[in-house]
Amino acid sequence: MLFNSLEFLIFFPVVTLLYFALPHKYRWFHLLVASCIFYSFFIPYYILILFFTIIIDYFAGIWIEQSHGKKRKWALVMSLVANIGVLAIFKYYNFFIENFNSVLFKINPEQLLPYWDIILPIGLSFHTFQAMSYTIEVYRGNQKAERHFGIYALYVMFYPQLVAGPIERPQNVIHQFYEKHNFDYNMVVSGLRLMLWGMFKKVVIADRLAKFVNLIYNNPTEYQGLPLIVATIFFTFQIYCDFSGYSDIALGSARVMGFELMKNFDRPYLSKSVGEFWRRWHISLSTWFRDYLYIPLGGNRVSKPRQYFNRFFVFMVSGLWHGANWHYVIWGALHGFYLIVGQITGAFQRKITGVKTSLEHATIPQKLLHGAITFVLVAFAWIFFRANTNADAIYIAKNIFKAPSHSLDHVLYMIGKNELYLIIISFVIMEVVQWLQRGKNLSSWIDAKPRWQRWGAYYLVLFMILCYGVYNNSQFIYFQF
Repeated sequence: MLFNSLEFLIFFPVVTLLYFALPHKYRWFHLLVASCIFYSFFIPYYILILFFTIIIDYFAGIWIEQSHGKKRKWALVMSLVANIGVLAIFKYYNFFIENFNSVLFKINPEQLLPYWDIILPIGLSFHTFQAMSYTIEVYRGNQKAERHFGIYALYVMFYPQLVAGPIERPQNVIHQFYEKHNFDYNMVVSGLRLMLWGMFKKVVIADRLAKFVNLIYNNPTEYQGLPLIVATIFFTFQIYCDFSGYSDIALGSARVMGFELMKNFDRPYLSKSVGEFWRRWHISLSTWFRDYLYIPLGGNRVSKPRQYFNRFFVFMVSGLWHGANWHYVIWGALHGFYLIVGQITGAFQRKITGVKTSLEHATIPQKLLHGAITFVLVAFAWIFFRANTNADAIYIAKNIFKAPSHSLDHVLYMIGKNELYLIIISFVIMEVVQWLQRGKNLSSWIDAKPRWQRWGAYYLVLFMILCYGVYNNSQFIYFQF
């Protein structure tokens, strides 16, 4: 079920009203059934994959807590193998077979291994990573093994964040399912406001930008220069508005019922370095890789060369997590390369740009310069993320700065005058909101405003969604991961 669908428009209020109407002791069951229904709107029988990992991890957690020595490790290994095995079979099998066959073809082209005709389960990478975080935290002693099977199943399947995160930790979520959440007007208003804002970013901005991005990226060899630059910049904002819009709707729908999920974005394109970008972008995933892969590999405690290797390796794995294709791996590797070069040349960069200490104490022009460089690096990497094939990605990267194949007037004509005006107006609204978020609790700030100002803003955003939203039943980009 898509958040931007008519089905969800009916599903959400029904589930929420029933949640508050039911006695507390039945609410977990209600949410679990609702989450099963939500997921079954995609491919119903894929819910069996979820049940498989839930059963394995539930018993693995108890085994870990009750065992000692090697038995604890074996229980953890069983959990990790089950989850990674599901990913390997359903997401990476054809990727590995394709690469193996490319080698085998040179030896014996008649003995190639068969591909598996399968549709990737929605949100597979998200809920398997969330499941693994549970058994790892139980193993580390940071979380008690959950004895209530239904509560544990709900931890993995809670519908707001089931298919595209945020990837939660058990310490943050499980205890909330035991707490009784009474109807709280302020929480409901705050949640609905966040959902409204997320929907604005998705259907008004992201899906509008997608029209031009798809036009160029689906036939990149017909263009060079300016059209590729504009399409890449558009995608840079499209993916932010699409994914952060989903996260806002997820956090908002949970908050209406009294649940607080972790923040997943913090104005990432205002970052002044690639390292800062990853502290602001997809926070739940970047902290997952930090806590469960980078630090166990040695983190910052090892030698510099080992640090560089670990960082590069983690980002390559991050790229592979996003998609079973080499252009995703290259995207991750680029970010790893950026971070390593930034760490090695940090002092030289500050000398060139005139920053004497940290960027926090830099002048506004210095911050703008670092911000612009970071944005260009991130946007360039997005080429490999968005391209349909490796060949397309390489073509765009090689031709993006060549003489333009089309004039500026023609590019503007391709976008459309009215569409361009709507994009500019929407960007202004988004940037004003992001500016207001700086250093303050925006929700509390809005609540302190007079009612006519608050509701005027709500109606403006709602008007933009209803009148200027793009309604083509477009799924969220990160659903495919």
